[in-house]
Amino acid sequence: MLALADPDLDNGPRTNRSATERMCAVTRAVRPVDELIRFVVAPEGEVIPDLKRKLPGRGLWVSASRQAVAEAVRRNQFGKGFKREVRAAATLAADTEALLVRSVSEALAMAAKAGQVVSGFSKVEGALKLGQAQALIHASDGAADGIRKLDAIVRQNAGIGEESPELPVVTALTSEQLDLALGRSNVIHAAVLAGPASKTFLSRSQLLVRYRMADDDKTAGAKNLSNKNSPEQTVRTRTTEQD
Repeated sequence: MLALADPDLDNGPRTNRSATERMCAVTRAVRPVDELIRFVVAPEGEVIPDLKRKLPGRGLWVSASRQAVAEAVRRNQFGKGFKREVRAAATLAADTEALLVRSVSEALAMAAKAGQVVSGFSKVEGALKLGQAQALIHASDGAADGIRKLDAIVRQNAGIGEESPELPVVTALTSEQLDLALGRSNVIHAAVLAGPASKTFLSRSQLLVRYRMADDDKTAGAKNLSNKNSPEQTVRTRTTEQD
């Protein structure tokens, strides 16, 4: 007799590489894996996020939303899903966000090492005007004047013709976080150039923004990479310090 598959858990990353959708353990909605976060149980019994979906063992999926993760902890959804006693820290939602921030910072650092990032107002302005930028980055705590001037160039470029690609604008990191990622001081503006490392950075940035904004009805779905109705694609969000 064949055992029925457990809808709450996967069978491990090696046996589920082709899966494109999973069920959220909190909302019970089936969603693309890019809109979910996989959680596993460490050997010590602690629930930890598996952002890269590569950790061994069976995994439980939760919507990429701070509120959903917090609700999963509150309702003991991890213990129910894994059908065993596990430890899910009360700070798991905040800890997951911190890991997402670190993941974005690491991706930006890798892009910089690959020569796919320029920083400083003048260099960023030049990359935008030459059409070399694949994404524009502003520190979330940057001055409005510089942000406004560079955003104007993005809007101008987007209006040149219908074939002009929409440019993502990332405001998910603070100046201090940009400094650490790029190994420089007082980074307010940066531009990501073409290359595989830049794609990784944008993918991770989008997940961080979704995690922070998925529960905000006024912004969810309106300012992300899939928004084709805006002349300027945006990956904008509040930082934890500003919430």
